[in-house]
Amino acid sequence: MANAASGMAVHDDCKLRFLELKAKRSHRFIVFKIEEKLKQVIVEKVGEPNESYEDFTASLPADECRYTVYDFDFVTAENCQKSKIFFIAWSPDTARIRNKMIYASSKDRFKRELDGIQVELQATDPTEMGLDVIKSRAY
Repeated sequence: MANAASGMAVHDDCKLRFLELKAKRSHRFIVFKIEEKLKQVIVEKVGEPNESYEDFTASLPADECRYTVYDFDFVTAENCQKSKIFFIAWSPDTARIRNKMIYASSKDRFKRELDGIQVELQATDPTEMGLDVIKSRAY
């Protein structure tokens, strides 16, 4: 089913991988890419549960947009182990305008396909999604 605004469908693998991250915690993060020729969102990379936040940020291209989901583990002030699922729309300033427009127009529909996102961030450079930002939004 394509999005009327951008014509981008969501590959079933995207929803499957997200469910694995959410329910089974079998992934630390997922990077999604819009495949323009296929007119759909696909899974580009899946991070293993033991990968770090630095591994996650290193997997994002410096000059292309991506959608990402990151499972952030933290301990509360009450010493409770918790986790929050972040949706990050990565849209670097150096990306082509067309690339930014396609990702912006497809974001809401894609996000609706991923039921269980707790925090959303929009980042145009690495400082807007630094670990300190993630921590401050998690609590």
